[in-house]
Amino acid sequence: MTNRKGMLTLEQLRAEAASGTVDTVILAFTDMQGRLQGKRLDAGFFLADTVGNGAEGCDYLLAVDVDMNTVDGYAMSSWERGYGDFRLLPDLTTLRTVPWLPGTALVLADLARHDGTPVSVSPRQILRRQTDRLAERGWQAMTGTELEFVVYQDSYEQVWQRDYRELRPATTYNVDYSVLGTSRTEPLMRRIRTSMAGAGLQVESSKGECNLGQHEITFRYADALTTCDNHSVYKTGAKEIAGQEGNSITFMAKPDQREGNSCHIHVSLRSDDGTPVLAGSGPYGLSRTGEHFLAGQLAALREFSLLYAPNINSYKRYVPGSFAPTALKWGVDNRTCALRLVGHDASLRVENRLPGGDVNPYLAVAGLIAAGLDGIDRELPLEPAFAGNAYLSGAERSPQHLREALELWESSTLAVRVFGEETVRHYAHHARVELKAFDAAVTDWELRRGFERL
Repeated sequence: MTNRKGMLTLEQLRAEAASGTVDTVILAFTDMQGRLQGKRLDAGFFLADTVGNGAEGCDYLLAVDVDMNTVDGYAMSSWERGYGDFRLLPDLTTLRTVPWLPGTALVLADLARHDGTPVSVSPRQILRRQTDRLAERGWQAMTGTELEFVVYQDSYEQVWQRDYRELRPATTYNVDYSVLGTSRTEPLMRRIRTSMAGAGLQVESSKGECNLGQHEITFRYADALTTCDNHSVYKTGAKEIAGQEGNSITFMAKPDQREGNSCHIHVSLRSDDGTPVLAGSGPYGLSRTGEHFLAGQLAALREFSLLYAPNINSYKRYVPGSFAPTALKWGVDNRTCALRLVGHDASLRVENRLPGGDVNPYLAVAGLIAAGLDGIDRELPLEPAFAGNAYLSGAERSPQHLREALELWESSTLAVRVFGEETVRHYAHHARVELKAFDAAVTDWELRRGFERL
């Protein structure tokens, strides 16, 4: 990674700190909600102390809701346990410059207890366990995420002050693939693209999307952990850059009644020598292993839906005819299906179209790997590819609400087997917290319908 522009070795950081080019190092990890959390450290202190010892953070960071409220019911962190610390151990392979923040570098962390044992419910650790399972077979997962977002002309402070009403999208019509329409937002898009390239990400392209103000920037695929690390850096950085420009960005799965924000995830397997594992001489260009891998993906879609759609809002994206999947079918280059097989030979891969822009990439990719390995281990047969409009297929549907997804997750023997009881309970409780908060809320919809007329 360190040969890419923007990536730093420890020696390079020492030189940049000595010259005064870098004075601050952000040490961060991705929390349950997919956000970067951590500390800003003096560069000299980071080099002298944190590199060897790590830093501390309160373990409530994996036991809070989206508003950072402490929440009862988590086994790992509570008032009864005293809300102690865990350690943030820098993964120096992720060390990079942050072009949109002056004098700043960033490094991602793994979480550990004081005795050195990993924090098992940390999203990055959950993914590591699944990539380790692949490594035992001499394989690695190559993944790419396509993350959509909506840009508004208003700043985050302005939309908050207006209670998120009367938002002004950055484009006023459907600019999907439109060169003219996206020119209006190109100053912001260009700054995000060049900034991410300067932070070690390999940018491919940007384009407009269907919703008003909606865009997508894509990046070169990489191994699963690197892709998810980059996803987290990009999502935070895009928001920071938009804020600096007086704009705001949302990655909500369904911010309005139009098309939602997707995060299609592409995954393939390679052997240690780079040989494609999923491609072969079978039907659709798949190997027998590839057929089982895809069948495993399909079989686990419903019970792993909590990993792909983690929030109340996630499920409002699944609308027929919206390019968000409702039918749990797979097809060859068929965007109406939940799973889409694309590419050929070395580029052959599975695209999971269930995740939205609010997804935690580590959890979703861990789910894809675990489901595929289950299909391989059980040699699950692959049903024929669906051709046509899967919205009209009458096939089994994706869960329609977080409550349904929670029930499927808690009853999944596969989830317990591949992720462990502690992880299953932890993320089930996270979903229950969100459901309880939503059930207690009085919405604008209720006020508009009932204030006068009921």
